[in-house]
Amino acid sequence: MAEEAEPPHGDNAAPFSVSELSSALKRTVEERFGYVRLRGEISKVTRHASGHVYLTLKDENASIDGVVWRGVVSRLDCQPEQGLEVIVTGKITTYPARSSYQIVIDSMEPAGVGALLAQLERLKAQLRGEGLFDPARKQPIPTVPAVVGVITSPTGAVIRDILHRIRDRWPCQVLVWPCVVQGDQAAKQVANAVRGFAALPEGGSIPRPDVLIVARGGGSIEDLWPFNDEALARTVSACPIPVISAVGHETDTTLIDFVSDRRAPTPTAAAEMATPVLSELKAQTADYERRLQRAAGRMVETRRGALMAAAGRLPSMADLFGRREQRLDVATARLSSGLNAHVAAHDRRLAAVAARLTPQTLLRPIRLQAERVEALDRRAVQALRAVLRDADRRLDGAARRLPSMDRPISQALVQLDALSGRALRALERLQARQAERLDRAGRLLESLNPDGPLARGFARVHHADGRLVRRAAELASDEAVSLHFGDGARNAVIDGGLSPAHQAKAKPKPKSSSTDQGDLF
Repeated sequence: MAEEAEPPHGDNAAPFSVSELSSALKRTVEERFGYVRLRGEISKVTRHASGHVYLTLKDENASIDGVVWRGVVSRLDCQPEQGLEVIVTGKITTYPARSSYQIVIDSMEPAGVGALLAQLERLKAQLRGEGLFDPARKQPIPTVPAVVGVITSPTGAVIRDILHRIRDRWPCQVLVWPCVVQGDQAAKQVANAVRGFAALPEGGSIPRPDVLIVARGGGSIEDLWPFNDEALARTVSACPIPVISAVGHETDTTLIDFVSDRRAPTPTAAAEMATPVLSELKAQTADYERRLQRAAGRMVETRRGALMAAAGRLPSMADLFGRREQRLDVATARLSSGLNAHVAAHDRRLAAVAARLTPQTLLRPIRLQAERVEALDRRAVQALRAVLRDADRRLDGAARRLPSMDRPISQALVQLDALSGRALRALERLQARQAERLDRAGRLLESLNPDGPLARGFARVHHADGRLVRRAAELASDEAVSLHFGDGARNAVIDGGLSPAHQAKAKPKPKSSSTDQGDLF
């Protein structure tokens, strides 16, 4: 074997491995420094998918890496953001994989008021860019709320001032959601209260407020800092109930002042914004009523004057309707004579038509129908007999050709008998229908026969030329007429004496004081 070379410089110490050296440096650093507080500016922030946060702290001359484990991130007083100056507390350790050292951060807080304000300005710019400060998103405060929700501390002067002010101004129900308004839990409790009021159902056992007041007394910027929380600001902005922010005094401004629907300088001013003054409303209502009555009176007087002026310009009733009434009278007089003339013309036309209407004219269509029925009857009988004869011939021929098929022939004979019976029944029904039609036509003819009523005691009056007399006005005095009865005709004179044959039998009548109308016979 070759002889081992001696270590340089004559050093006989055994060499360290890299892991051994890293472990030794890690123990030395952790034992020397342990927990330290550092102040610096965050220059780089990386949020890992595992939930850990990696960052770098720097000042003018140096920088150091830092890590915040997942379980610690939610407990930090402020969230790490690039450019934020903070004071951190943690344990110095090394990271052997990169031969670097780092600080494991356990707590983080802003480094002074300037850092807090810088962080607040950056958050304002972000929310303003999202439109959360837009005035168009603001909801109007109800004029006459029935329920007012107050989110504040249950102890202290703020809640007493709000309740006292509301009680003096407006009779309504006040719901108080108690919560802390200072410290680490303040922002979370206030946000939960806003969401709790918004979640109340309409018409539930607990009435839903018409307006919310988030109130707190004055204090330092650190005391009011929970109201600059981003999550609280987003909760207030998304609340469906109008929110009035009353945090601090008039000169204090927090983030929820920008996202709320109204900002009040003090909690007392918030109570005044949320409620009207009952006495002022009553006085205003009374004033409106008086003004309405005066306006209505003036309107009525104005309309009355305009109506009177318009009525004065209108013509009188006599001027409007006199000429039309005169035209109506003339038309009425003409209408009566026109109706009489119209009736007379139609009477003449009817008499001319009636003169042409004779029993022979009415009987002729009936005779024609009867002849057609008889012809159809004869044709139907002849056709049926021809069909039967043809069927008999066909049957005889089939019987001669098929002497062995007795059964089909018997069936055909049965069918033929059935068909013959059906044909005879159909013929009988046809004859019955035609006879019924003929009977109806005969009854119609009988009803239209002008000599029918004569057998029942009526008489028909004819002029000397044979024309039928329909109205008494057609007859003139001393006109000769003929009277037709059921058993014959007789002559008569209108308004005249008896015929020569009856004058000898007539007896003298006593004189009467009334005018003698004569006798028809």
